[in-house]
Amino acid sequence: MRLSIIIPTLDEELTLAAALEQALTVGDEVCVSDGGSTDGTPDVARRHGVRLVSGPPGRGAQINRGAEACGGDVLLFLHADSRLPAGARQAVETAVASGVVGGGFHVRYESGPRHLTTWGNRLIRLRTDWTGRPLGDQCQFVRRDVFDRMGGFEPWPILEDLDFIHRLRREGRVALLEGPVVTSPRRFERQGVWRTTATNWLIWSLFLLGASPQSLARLYARVR
Repeated sequence: MRLSIIIPTLDEELTLAAALEQALTVGDEVCVSDGGSTDGTPDVARRHGVRLVSGPPGRGAQINRGAEACGGDVLLFLHADSRLPAGARQAVETAVASGVVGGGFHVRYESGPRHLTTWGNRLIRLRTDWTGRPLGDQCQFVRRDVFDRMGGFEPWPILEDLDFIHRLRREGRVALLEGPVVTSPRRFERQGVWRTTATNWLIWSLFLLGASPQSLARLYARVR
């Protein structure tokens, strides 16, 4: 199995180096898909010798551009502020060999204010177990042939990861791997656990009820 790791970025100079150093030990190729960073993010990618593609911002469109530049049998999408668990490659290989079309990992928020990370970890675990839908910060992965058949991600301003995993489940069995992926709690630190969680559930619920991603992006910007 040839594994391509795609990292969408926008002004991630401070977090990208650590993500790349780990990704280079896991993937057969690594691609940074930048959305117009104004800091040193592209320079960090160049220093690490990984493939770099650039274009307009928007995580879904950035991932699609990165996928187009990669040739792996399996694509894994890693956020710049996240770290893969030990044994991630073997876990993905085993899952794909068992017949799954893709999936993601459980996630744990790294050290921060204890009340934030403790409740954040509990709530994200509850949501993931209940829905069976790992989202973007949970290192979604997919077989390349399935990704191409699906047409990749929608180029939406928001919720492209929820839409993707929803469509992926229609293609076949989806794996939820233990991991966990470790990611930054910076969203909780900015907004608080309960406000962040309530905002996310509101946005997800309205989307599933038929609201457009464009209108939800405007709502999300206001409530943030």
